[in-house]
Amino acid sequence: MGKNNSLYIEHLLLNGEYVNVRMADGIFAAIGKDVKPEAGDEIFQTDKNLAIVPPFYNMHTHAAMTLLRGYADDMELFTWLNEHIWPFEAKMTPEDVRIGSELAILEMVKSGTVFFNDMYWNTEETWKVLDRMGIRGCMGITLIDTIGEERIQQSFELLERLSGKNPRIQMSIAPHAVYTVGEKLWIRAAEAARKCGAKIHFHLSETEKEIKDCIAEHGLSPVRWLDQLGVLGPDCIAAHVVHVDDEELAILKERGVTIAHNPVSNMKLYSGYFRSKPAIDSGCRVTIGTDGCSSNNNLDMREETKCASMIAKCNYGPETLPVDMAVDWATKNGAEAFGVNGGEIKVGKVADALLVDLDNERFVPCYNFNSNWVYASSNEAFDTLICDGKIIMKDRKMAEERRIIAEAKACCKKWM
Repeated sequence: MGKNNSLYIEHLLLNGEYVNVRMADGIFAAIGKDVKPEAGDEIFQTDKNLAIVPPFYNMHTHAAMTLLRGYADDMELFTWLNEHIWPFEAKMTPEDVRIGSELAILEMVKSGTVFFNDMYWNTEETWKVLDRMGIRGCMGITLIDTIGEERIQQSFELLERLSGKNPRIQMSIAPHAVYTVGEKLWIRAAEAARKCGAKIHFHLSETEKEIKDCIAEHGLSPVRWLDQLGVLGPDCIAAHVVHVDDEELAILKERGVTIAHNPVSNMKLYSGYFRSKPAIDSGCRVTIGTDGCSSNNNLDMREETKCASMIAKCNYGPETLPVDMAVDWATKNGAEAFGVNGGEIKVGKVADALLVDLDNERFVPCYNFNSNWVYASSNEAFDTLICDGKIIMKDRKMAEERRIIAEAKACCKKWM
């Protein structure tokens, strides 16, 4: 939608006061009551009462799994994965991944997400969609031992080819998990990522079975085994991290690993409860992700953030994971993990913003904005999403959404 290099918006609520905001060349250039537009600015026109907040960072998902929404429910992880998901995914074409990724980005934009950390097959298709649709992301190239040496080598070549190609899109190598990737491939994957300056994105300590099997095979828990292999470092994004002890949390903190907490998926697949208070006490950087649409079954980061806070309170007391900290987990912490100068509405930060309709019924009354945003609101209050100073969605409308939904419906008919 937005095409100019500069954008001006008047009368936005920020931290309890109304300000004017000017964005230029992809950053917040000026914020304040007396800020005025400059020549050539695109002027944002609205009669709505809006607040400006940082958008969400979805730190672990499988975007094209939107096409598997509701396909296999109400079972534990390994039955779900081995008997349902992997056989389905084996039938998916690159075109299916393109269609599913478009649907995912549409859903994420309309629920206030500006960045997603993906892990899936046919990564280049999702990369092309993300390049065109205008938000940020990290595209993970999935590795498991059984895909064979030729595809593994092609994966490393793709990592090199796409790294640095678009400043909005980072790359990662994504060794799936300790139960699908052996020692040699873990080491190769870490070396390849570090050669390219890419991230390493993987599932870690998601289920009790994973822990028991890893100890049986390697004599160590997954965290300790990967640490022994030299994999763990500040370039690692570890999803789930449910079944870890205090010593393992200390290892993750020392190595600078970012944890991507997935509360809804953990509950739905009976994986367990994340140890939120020990993780906070350890000093680990914690972020939030939705996981994929077949294990959630949506990409709604506001809902995910609320669930993270509620589960923490249920297990550790009502003071645990207060709303302001939960917002940081869902926004600022993700930006920091990926080295994006964002996650906050401040001059000099990247011009990413979510505009929220304060006249939506769930923002009335508004004693505490963050409380309403996380605990009360819904996506219907999310009016506008801006990335890099460009309008991606306005008035809850995004370019091509009817086409995207129609294509996804048509695509899924062959599996029904």
